[in-house]
Amino acid sequence: MTGVSSNSPDAAEEDVVQERPAWSRWVVLGGALLAVLLVGIGIGVFVTRLTDGGDTAQSTPGAGSVEVGFAQDMSVHHLQAVTMAGWARDHSTDSEIRQLAFDIERTQTEQVGRMKGWLMLWDQPEQATGAYMKWMTEPMGHAGMQMPTSAPAGGAPMPGMATDAELAKLRTLSGRALDVDFLQLMLRHHQGGVAMAEYAQDHTAVAAVKALCRSMLTAQGAEMDQMKVMLQARGAQPLPTS
Repeated sequence: MTGVSSNSPDAAEEDVVQERPAWSRWVVLGGALLAVLLVGIGIGVFVTRLTDGGDTAQSTPGAGSVEVGFAQDMSVHHLQAVTMAGWARDHSTDSEIRQLAFDIERTQTEQVGRMKGWLMLWDQPEQATGAYMKWMTEPMGHAGMQMPTSAPAGGAPMPGMATDAELAKLRTLSGRALDVDFLQLMLRHHQGGVAMAEYAQDHTAVAAVKALCRSMLTAQGAEMDQMKVMLQARGAQPLPTS
């Protein structure tokens, strides 16, 4: 009986697939995320120019403005979420967790791209120096309040963000423990980001910034509801928000 030759096209193709290096998957994923980031930058540039109407003298936010501070600080906030989501996507064995993590990673990478596009057009650095959230300060007497500017307790840079110790712990976990810890950290992370997006939406006159804030609040609101249900299904509770 004649067997299939190891030199046949099908066999050769199978050998190529089997010998494909493990790092190739990371190249594909990295390329996909870079593409998402570049799309976001392009959208940010296009929408900002469209809404500016060419009147850059009056429409370009400057250093210290709500718009610049929001874009700088929310990019930092988002990038930690992208990091946590990427870890969960690659290390969880739960398909529901992996899908949620992928959605968060893709969405927030694109939004970071938009904000970096704005900062490029506004001729502002990607990150500010000094304390985070200075742009959220309101003078005393306006609505009888003043937003805090100091870093949250525990060493986290901004509200909702995980500390270095919490991130290190996440990387040591597996199975259900990993899934629960990811959901708890990401839910708290979203809750902190919502406060920032709400403030920026209420205090900016730039249409593109308002639109992105609305998009963030809608998407993260739905994801927070989903994560609460997922935690309950796994017999766990959200982390304290303060």
